[in-house]
Amino acid sequence: MRDIIPIKMENGLPFIKLELINNNKKIVLNHVLIDTGSASTIFKLDSVKAIGLGAEQDDVIGKMLGVGGSEYVIYKTVDTIIIGNYTVHNYQINIGSMNYGINIDGMLGIDLLQEIKGIIHLDKLFIEVN
Repeated sequence: MRDIIPIKMENGLPFIKLELINNNKKIVLNHVLIDTGSASTIFKLDSVKAIGLGAEQDDVIGKMLGVGGSEYVIYKTVDTIIIGNYTVHNYQINIGSMNYGINIDGMLGIDLLQEIKGIIHLDKLFIEVN
């Protein structure tokens, strides 16, 4: 069965909406940038700490590199990610400050796009998931 995830363009950038569930708490993130140039998926700390994905003493910290520079991130495993009707369980994500000067909750990286087997249709502004 084919699922369609709408893409909303804002200031020339492609965004989707997704849900995160962690510790039986759910949050809807409306401004997740599709970033095929990012190897991993990252969420903004301020957007996800309400569901228990904040910094803790025993967290593993790494460094994420990109075209715009580098950022220290926390590696976390989130209980559930829901994109459209597609659900991913126990998935490792990155969490960072993401102070990029735009309204953003996170970036959907190539790792999660491959996990959901997403096909991006820019002409019709949706991601197809089979």
